[in-house]
Amino acid sequence: MKNMPRVEIPRSAQIALSRFTDHFKGFEKVEAIRKIFGDKTEEVLRNLKVEFFSSRWGYMGVSDEDGHLMVSTYYLKHGDVREIYLDLIHELVHVKQFMDGEALFDDSFEYVERPTEIEAYRYTVEEARLIGMSDVEICNYLKVYWMSDAEVAKLAEKLGVRLPAKFSSLDEERRS
Repeated sequence: MKNMPRVEIPRSAQIALSRFTDHFKGFEKVEAIRKIFGDKTEEVLRNLKVEFFSSRWGYMGVSDEDGHLMVSTYYLKHGDVREIYLDLIHELVHVKQFMDGEALFDDSFEYVERPTEIEAYRYTVEEARLIGMSDVEICNYLKVYWMSDAEVAKLAEKLGVRLPAKFSSLDEERRS
């Protein structure tokens, strides 16, 4: 794909808890990841645990108990590789936030207003642009089943992503 970094993303995995670097290769060289973790990038990724779980619902997340990454095996197998790549960047920002003691799930904010989400999406949108995605593609990426069109529009505005003229006609099947 256009401008995609040389990384390996497995398309299947056993249900287990294991090391991030046993499955996801080359991420220590991705500039966006190096911006997140700095000089500790290799160490953090080597020590990061990833839990693969079986579910048709959900994609990725970070445990609020110990900060490990959680990844749906269904999503790995059936998701768009660019979206998986961007989701990994997004979730790795949350890993860093957890390491820094930030509250990942502060319910005093709406999802699209939550500072931890805005920061994670900023990294993701920057990387999406670097790999050649248009604002329409980025809006399509942002549009997920748990956010209304109005929430996606609010998030896109915060991130400097232009909404297409026919926003509501974006791929309705995206991640549903």
